[in-house]
Amino acid sequence: MSIAHTVQMYLTQHQAPFDVVTHQPTVSSLRTANVAHIRPTSLAKAVMLEDDLEHSHFIMAVVPASRHVDLAKLSRQAGRSVHLASEEDAAGLFADCNAGAIPPLGPAYGVETLWDDSLMQQPELYFEAGDHEHLVQMKAADLVRLLQGCAHGEFSRPL
Repeated sequence: MSIAHTVQMYLTQHQAPFDVVTHQPTVSSLRTANVAHIRPTSLAKAVMLEDDLEHSHFIMAVVPASRHVDLAKLSRQAGRSVHLASEEDAAGLFADCNAGAIPPLGPAYGVETLWDDSLMQQPELYFEAGDHEHLVQMKAADLVRLLQGCAHGEFSRPL
């Protein structure tokens, strides 16, 4: 597949410079970082959450692969309680992506997004292109520009 159509269109529309990196198929972000020979702190992953009170309202949290989302902190920041969404529940939002290979570009898919400030500790970031064999590589500042208007803060903790 290489790069999901929605991702390709969003990057093109926003004139975001990027490269695509190919790697061996993987099923976890830490394994992806390992086989792609990048630091887990440089791999931005999407974690899908669901509003506790508003079923089917999904929120994307973007954090480095080296960190977990602290649900209590994120809930306080979002102003509402959230829980992890199942892959099956969120899959319909990302029809052009393989299950579990969600790009951290919530705005491209119409999904509310929050990103963790720890992402800015890296000059370059990588993220899933929509399958389990390709990553998008870009400057951290360009990813943040693509997430302009999305809330951000400190809501993750080390693995």
